[in-house]
Amino acid sequence: MAAGILSVGLHLIGREALSLVALAVAGSLWLLLGAEFTARLAGDRGRFRADADTPAGLTAVAATTVIGCRVSELGRQDASAALLVLAAVLWPGLTYHVVRHWRRRMPGVAFLVCVATQGLAVLAAVLAAALRLPWLDRAALAAFCLGLLLYVLALAHFDLREVAGGAGDHWVAGGALSLCALTAAKLTASPVWTGPVHTALRTAALATLALSLAWYAVLLAAEVRHPRTHYDVRRWATVFPLGMTATACLAAAQPTGIGWLRPLGTALLWIAVASCLLTLAALLSSRRARRPPPAR
Repeated sequence: MAAGILSVGLHLIGREALSLVALAVAGSLWLLLGAEFTARLAGDRGRFRADADTPAGLTAVAATTVIGCRVSELGRQDASAALLVLAAVLWPGLTYHVVRHWRRRMPGVAFLVCVATQGLAVLAAVLAAALRLPWLDRAALAAFCLGLLLYVLALAHFDLREVAGGAGDHWVAGGALSLCALTAAKLTASPVWTGPVHTALRTAALATLALSLAWYAVLLAAEVRHPRTHYDVRRWATVFPLGMTATACLAAAQPTGIGWLRPLGTALLWIAVASCLLTLAALLSSRRARRPPPAR
């Protein structure tokens, strides 16, 4: 997910070579995880069900839609449509199992129900524009509204203590809103919506983007106040929201008519790239630290 959204953002600022490298990384990881997902489904149903009951299972949907959006930008609408169908098939069952196992106080991964749903919405909106299919725009709007509702429900279950003590996935609280803003921006750009609906979508894009930037400021301040310097795999769930917020700013600039969102998005994107590289360096360092010393 992190590499995929960075690929989309780098494409938006014209850094095609870097964007394709990030897409290659995202695609390779997606294939590896897809193979593991299939193997568990076929050979270890118990473990598969246990994984499907956790919010992290929805990364399968979210990652598929992110890659689908970037593939669409390459002009491969057939492959992008296939990824949309795959994500749409996975979404109902995984979402049902995740919501059924929600607890009163949840970490940031609770917001993945919103991320997965908005992922479907934004990919549908991207394909609707590329293939000129108005019915797909309407489906995207329905998924967008459902995603907003799921965000509110996830927020009601979110443990706010995670802001100060979370291991990285607490950033999804803001990243999910950024994805809502990205979806609303894509819908605003569609010629299908005019008059009051267009105005409402533009307002929704700006409102959710403003809220996501507020989350960004709060979460960044909490990181400074409560440093978490050790590596944790959930730090990759920080990179994705950083990249998503940047991409939402870049994508919203033109349809909303607010030009300064583009330089803001560009600056935030390079912060996300730096965060990705730092997280990768921390991963490699932690692996070296765990490596047993050579035998004498």
